[in-house]
Amino acid sequence: MSIISVTNLSKTYKSGFTALKNINLEIRKGEIFALLGPNGAGKTTLISIICGLAMASEGKVTVGGHDNVTDYRAARELIGLVPQELHTDAWETPLATAAFSRGLFGKPKNTPHIEKVLKDLSLWDKRKSQIITLSGGMKRRVMIAKALAHEPQILFLDEPTAGVDVELRKSMWQVVRELRDAGVTIILTTHYIEEAEEMADRVGVINKGELVLVEDKTTLMRKLGNKQMTLHLQDTLAAIPASLGAYHLELSEDGRELVYTYDAKGERTGITTLLNDLSAAGIRFNDLNTTQSSLEEIFVNLVHQA
Repeated sequence: MSIISVTNLSKTYKSGFTALKNINLEIRKGEIFALLGPNGAGKTTLISIICGLAMASEGKVTVGGHDNVTDYRAARELIGLVPQELHTDAWETPLATAAFSRGLFGKPKNTPHIEKVLKDLSLWDKRKSQIITLSGGMKRRVMIAKALAHEPQILFLDEPTAGVDVELRKSMWQVVRELRDAGVTIILTTHYIEEAEEMADRVGVINKGELVLVEDKTTLMRKLGNKQMTLHLQDTLAAIPASLGAYHLELSEDGRELVYTYDAKGERTGITTLLNDLSAAGIRFNDLNTTQSSLEEIFVNLVHQA
């Protein structure tokens, strides 16, 4: 079930620059969706339009079934947004900031909810401290507390761990997982490949304003964990013998190469038995080579192709 639906979305500025080109995207309720892309790819523009902070040139966005233009208030109420830049009143406290943010959405006072949010984000001990006295990581947590104060169903995190050290980054990941487990749909933009690997259920890759890939993370991880062995055959092969069906081999169009994909992390690769079975089937090869692709390589290749 989709909680956000983006249809034929484009954004062109008066200067003629096209920031987004015909984006179609469905975000599923309760998932963590990572939007990957280099700087300037259109990640923040897409988030801004979905959140109703910028207008699209073409296309439509619905949030929880509400059109985010004609029914802006109902759509926006479902969303919590943590922008890339830190925007907080330096002299205010986390407690007051979160409570005030809740009030902006017309929500009645709910002290227990604000307390829970601050505790979940490890901010309770600092609830009465001025924000200016907090570390960068704590300030980012205050931004998340502000975004969660009105009990949104969807949380956007725009580069949530930019400039944050590795230890704090991991604790932030834990916070995000707990929010997802509580039923919040999370959309995060990042250029940290490991962030997508660690947290996302699905990954989208955006480059030059175009969505070039949307894939389940497990599928990408399978590509990450798998190696491919290519056998360069002595003779052209018309078809893969049925006796080799268990190996799920791929035959090149010219019939000169066989490709075997296997789990590089598994205890047994199956290569030895495959080579024996190839010999028994009368298939000879001149050479073989193995390759392994990482998510980083997949990402770089997609970006270069686009």
